[in-house]
Amino acid sequence: MVLRKTMKKRQRDKLRELKFELRRRLHDRVPDVGKWQNQVVRGYFQYHGIPMNFRALESFRHQVVRLWCRSLRRRSQKHRCSWQRITRLAEKYIPRPKVVHPYPTQQFGVIT
Repeated sequence: MVLRKTMKKRQRDKLRELKFELRRRLHDRVPDVGKWQNQVVRGYFQYHGIPMNFRALESFRHQVVRLWCRSLRRRSQKHRCSWQRITRLAEKYIPRPKVVHPYPTQQFGVIT
């Protein structure tokens, strides 16, 4: 079995892109930003959701939640964004990772 996982550079670049976009959407409504992030994270999981890559997907989700928390805390001089609130928002808007692609042997029906 070949271990396939996301390249760290790709994940880092995507997180950097998300960070800049969150900065641009700083004054948008929280539900709008949550729906946008849902689409982005789902697309990321659709592309990178291969077997044996679950740990990298969990890491990506955690980093997205952390970036969103930092973004929400920048909206006020007194941050009122506790981790309980962030956890509720993350459960509502940011999906949990899942493996969507089968193993290559299952995908092509290889019989050996």
